[in-house]
Amino acid sequence: YLKISKIALAFAIIHSKPPGKSSKEYTEHLAKTLSKQGFGWKSKAEALEAEVLRLRQELLLTKICPRFHLENDASAETLLDQERLNPPSSSSQLEDSGCDVSNDSAFDSLGTASDFLQSERGVDTSSWGLERVPPLDLCRTSQEEPLAAPVWFLQHLLEIRELSEGGVLQADFTEMENDSFTLCNSVSRLLDGLTVFYNSPKIPVSTLLSEAVRVLINLITDSKLSNHVLKKCFKKLEEFKKNLIKIILRSSGVNRFQALQAVSHTLGLLARNKILRNSLISLLLPEVRQFAEQLLEAHQVQGVYDITQYENIFPLCMILEELLEKKGEDSNISSSEYDGEEKAKFLKNLDQIILHLSDEFPLFSLYLWRASVLLNSTQIQ
Repeated sequence: YLKISKIALAFAIIHSKPPGKSSKEYTEHLAKTLSKQGFGWKSKAEALEAEVLRLRQELLLTKICPRFHLENDASAETLLDQERLNPPSSSSQLEDSGCDVSNDSAFDSLGTASDFLQSERGVDTSSWGLERVPPLDLCRTSQEEPLAAPVWFLQHLLEIRELSEGGVLQADFTEMENDSFTLCNSVSRLLDGLTVFYNSPKIPVSTLLSEAVRVLINLITDSKLSNHVLKKCFKKLEEFKKNLIKIILRSSGVNRFQALQAVSHTLGLLARNKILRNSLISLLLPEVRQFAEQLLEAHQVQGVYDITQYENIFPLCMILEELLEKKGEDSNISSSEYDGEEKAKFLKNLDQIILHLSDEFPLFSLYLWRASVLLNSTQIQ
């Protein structure tokens, strides 16, 4: 049947081909036309899929808080004024996207992981307020386009959460359990969009991208919403952290350090959530240990080593040290939460590795030693 169909198609093409064209040329022309039509249908399907997600997002927000859909514009502004959530110098509406325009200079605006962890000490992240900021810029690049919808949805979810906490709105967040797909899909698209950006970063950092990071961190540190996010999206968050670590290790551009600083900062911000902090330490320990073994092997045989990878390992070492320090200061974390297997592998014969590398690679050896001290101190505690 297939052979007969092919022969019939061949005869149809031969009989219908225009004069002046060979059968091969006409067949290639038909194939290109069909290919373009297929691509068009794919684009339409993606657009419809995005529209369905947007409608599901609006529906879920309305189910969580019916007043949210009805009280927009001036009414929403009144609600916000009642709670004094608006800074004196800014004005916004509940329907606005809430994109911060103050961090649009460059990657430097995102800070470093060390700065974040130092500022975090002594601060209860669950009490942080949601910034009230002007709307998103609608002129987005193709790189930023996938971020717009999830940022919009998650922003408003956080706004409802804050207003309900202040007693201004009544909200039922159990509805998120009945529609976990919308939350998971939104978080997944947000993480995918950030991964695409970090793989090929552009300076200056746009407002939307800065806002996407802010929304993500507020989401995973919120006292109630973080439980839903971790329950439904933990694997995706783990994949996101692994991707960021790979980006740091594999980056090879000449002027890459400013971009790596932004990636490191985002990894550090994820550690505001204790569960994600523990898993991030478990991811960093084998990476640092594996590099130490490779460096020792190259040093012993007097072989060459990748200087770029050597430079890239230091952001991970700095993050690891800061996380271990933070973990040691947190007396609420029991030793049962530590990944004993990863810690044992990291510490095994580490003193010997440090001894052999200390002359040639003193800075890296120092980081290894400090990490081992912090791990041993937590074990003693």
